[in-house]
Amino acid sequence: QVQLVESGGGSVQAGGSLRLSCAASGFTYSSYWLAWFRQAPGKEREGVAAINSDGRISYAEFVKGRFTISKDNAKNTRYLQMNSLKPEDSAMYYCAAAPAFRILRLPLDAGGYNYWGQGTQVTVSS
Repeated sequence: QVQLVESGGGSVQAGGSLRLSCAASGFTYSSYWLAWFRQAPGKEREGVAAINSDGRISYAEFVKGRFTISKDNAKNTRYLQMNSLKPEDSAMYYCAAAPAFRILRLPLDAGGYNYWGQGTQVTVSS
């Protein structure tokens, strides 16, 4: 049984930083994509960043230069380092995972991911 558990969310002032973590268990695919999504109230879920088993990374335009996705294979954990946070970054952040064959072209498309965490709230105040 695959389980994804996020942590590291919280409240921060604009310009601050947070690091989100997502611990994975039971996910045994050797070729895969791991991603972070977010959803603010009244808005659709949107892709933030994704990384695959080969180290290929994809970022949404609105986080380029501010957020960094990484993974620690030994700990089965992936991270999202978020710097220069803005109030519009406030949302529930979810980690997601999928075997690579489900992510054909768009690693930031939520529809391809079949494993999801429960989410961690990020609130950025101005």
